[in-house]
Amino acid sequence: GKEFAGWREIANQFDIHTYFAEVGAPNQRGLNENNNGLLRRDGLTKDRDLRNLPDELVNRLMSKRNRIPRKSLDYRTPYEVFMEHITEDQ
Repeated sequence: GKEFAGWREIANQFDIHTYFAEVGAPNQRGLNENNNGLLRRDGLTKDRDLRNLPDELVNRLMSKRNRIPRKSLDYRTPYEVFMEHITEDQ
């Protein structure tokens, strides 16, 4: 959709990697669709302009999502896995 038209500029500006499911591979969309559904229930409706979200809302949603245990992470949270890779110097 048009909401992803500027993905390359955003990826370059913030030095992030972007993933898109392959065409004809619906098995790659399951996690994406599940997360979209969770975010919709948290108030990010399809008609909401994501360019002007308050930082407080983004941080709250990010924290909530990063504290959900995942089967793919051995029932650890993304936050726990991330923190395992942070050294004391960082």
